[in-house]
Amino acid sequence: MNGTEAGRAGLLEFERLQPDNFWRTEIHLQRVVKHLGGDATNGWLDGLDRFGAECAGPIDRLVRTNNLPQNLPRLDRWSPFGERIEEVEFHPSYHEAGALIYGSGVMSVLGEWGANLHSMALFYLSSHNGEAGHNCPLACTAGLIKAIKAVGSPELQERYLGRLLSNDYAALAHGAQFLTEVQGGSDVGANAVRAVPDASGVAPYRIHGEKWFCSNCTADLILMTARPEGASDGTKGLGLFLVPRRLPDGTLNSYTLRRLKEKLGTRSMASAEVDFEGAYAWNVGDVSQGFNTVMTWVINTSRVVNAFGCAGIARRASITAHTYAHARTAFGTAIANYPLVQETLADMRSETDAMVSGSLYLAHLMDRAELGQLDDAGAAYLRMAVNVNKMRSAVSSHEVALQGIEVLGGNGAIETFSVLPRLLRDNVVFENWEGTHNVLITQVWKDAQRKRIHEPFFAHLAGQARGDARLTALVDATAKRFARTLDAPDSEATLRMRPLASEAAWLVWACAMRCDGTESAVIEHFLDRRMGPKAEPDAGYAARIKGLATRP
Repeated sequence: MNGTEAGRAGLLEFERLQPDNFWRTEIHLQRVVKHLGGDATNGWLDGLDRFGAECAGPIDRLVRTNNLPQNLPRLDRWSPFGERIEEVEFHPSYHEAGALIYGSGVMSVLGEWGANLHSMALFYLSSHNGEAGHNCPLACTAGLIKAIKAVGSPELQERYLGRLLSNDYAALAHGAQFLTEVQGGSDVGANAVRAVPDASGVAPYRIHGEKWFCSNCTADLILMTARPEGASDGTKGLGLFLVPRRLPDGTLNSYTLRRLKEKLGTRSMASAEVDFEGAYAWNVGDVSQGFNTVMTWVINTSRVVNAFGCAGIARRASITAHTYAHARTAFGTAIANYPLVQETLADMRSETDAMVSGSLYLAHLMDRAELGQLDDAGAAYLRMAVNVNKMRSAVSSHEVALQGIEVLGGNGAIETFSVLPRLLRDNVVFENWEGTHNVLITQVWKDAQRKRIHEPFFAHLAGQARGDARLTALVDATAKRFARTLDAPDSEATLRMRPLASEAAWLVWACAMRCDGTESAVIEHFLDRRMGPKAEPDAGYAARIKGLATRP
């Protein structure tokens, strides 16, 4: 075998080494899910195993196909006979993937309160394929299910919940949330779309105005903010409304898709600018509580879902880098044998394990909150943790995806060679969904100023760290710096908050790992990297990274 043949054989070995089941090969996920879910998880395992195989096999192949440039969504506003249809044409592979993803039960399990851990384990497996054209709609649908269950009228619950919870892709309803307007992205209080009372008897309101960034633009059901006539300015004046794509009589509702967005990532999921021209709408809960409903049931849910999406991207990047490093040779040996590569693989694994542990713990706490088992201090911890976790998981996943590309070298930049370029592009979009880093950091700072939310947050961490001298010291040190920052002038305090928010997230992850029994070498390596002090590499360090690099 000559050099060229040997090199190509290595690349074929890389392909052969890809897992055929993301659930079976991820021991960390299995252990943490069972630890947090207890005996209840026994009924989940077959479904997780089946979906793990589908994500690594047919869904992976279908998503690769529907992300090819020639197969991306295309706006098709009119039928051949001049009827307004406001459709988007998707490649058949898009719908085939959707049937498998929704068929996993990832949404149907949310029919019962306290099912976030189960749903998010499934969502995380799906996210090994990036956004996959359907994972953003899943996040939107999850928030819609919760909002309708919590505050929706009996009419809305009876009409729509069954379809939202269905596993049948041909019959189910999927959701979208349209919040962003051209003048108000993060500044939701600047939103100007109007909700006008309607006397026709079709629906209570009609919606007028423009939404600027509308993902899953052909959703069956749209959850959106609008300002009722006479309502006050700012977020307090916003109501929350449900706008169906089709009215109960089957006719198309009154809104149009202006154009599709040409995005950096999440390309197989159609996003658009949408004009509402008197669209019929139903209020979801009290219109005076619209913004509170959005934050409680929609945005907070999406922020947790977003973190799992990022963790799935990071794990797939770690798997790809690991398998490549063991198949690719350079200078006579597999590159996995070089300490610098081992260190990169160890960094990727420890960061991803930390993200997974932290996010699963928050999903578990969401379950307890929904079941009325979380006290005020626990709820305060969860509120702050959700925001720092969303912010940091997006940053860390970006870093891990880049590390994966680095391990693959020049091959890492080739779209047809591996999924990594697409995952990186998807992650960039994830970073801006449901709150940019700056918005999340500012929210944490304001919550700490107004509600002293950091105090129960750090008390919770201290309880988890008890008995571990290193973790206890790190929690105490960060808590003291955080408290001092609140006394600084605003312009200084917000700047100091950026590193503190990352530290807070890292502590959420480290304490979760300690409690769920994560391997001590993973925790030690993670803390050395992120919170230090990091000693000079020695024989012990070299042995540790070599051990961590044995699996992704």
